[in-house]
Amino acid sequence: MSRLGKKPIKVTDKVKAEFKDNSLEVSGPAGKLAIKVPKLLDVKVENGNIMLSQILKSKEASQIQGLMRGIILNAMEGVTKGFKKDLEIHGLGFKALAEGKNLVLNVGFSHVVSFAIPEGIKIAIDKQTLLSVSGIDKNLVGETAARIRHVRPPEPYQGTGIRYAGEHIIRKAGKAAAGAAGGGTAGGKK
Repeated sequence: MSRLGKKPIKVTDKVKAEFKDNSLEVSGPAGKLAIKVPKLLDVKVENGNIMLSQILKSKEASQIQGLMRGIILNAMEGVTKGFKKDLEIHGLGFKALAEGKNLVLNVGFSHVVSFAIPEGIKIAIDKQTLLSVSGIDKNLVGETAARIRHVRPPEPYQGTGIRYAGEHIIRKAGKAAAGAAGGGTAGGKK
């Protein structure tokens, strides 16, 4: 049985929660999220608390109960504060521009890459090389940042590409100079 899943979730003053039709709606100053609750669980919102309980006791229901508690806590944090992921673009001539609902990335390809910004996501660009992905849905913010990074992941030799802010890239040594390894004279004669 999930020990964390049984704990009540305290609803803060800024957040309103309502459960109907197997969906928990959480709203706050930053926005509104709807969380679909699996049929294995029952949700009760009363006295400023959200209680999750299993309909049928099983290992799967226990696992889902703990997972849903974490998802609900993330949703409550999202509708109050929101979530943010920062990305850095490294490389000579690499840059990003916002054009309407698209993010245009010039990252060393023979063409520019147009990335459609999902609904509910805001992307702020600073100095054309720093991106800030923000929104109220933690999963969507993380997925969008990962998809942008996937356009040109950082390569290990020069470190160019798109990376998370503060991400450490393990660098590899390039090829050694050809003449330094041989040690002999040209033609192989001594």
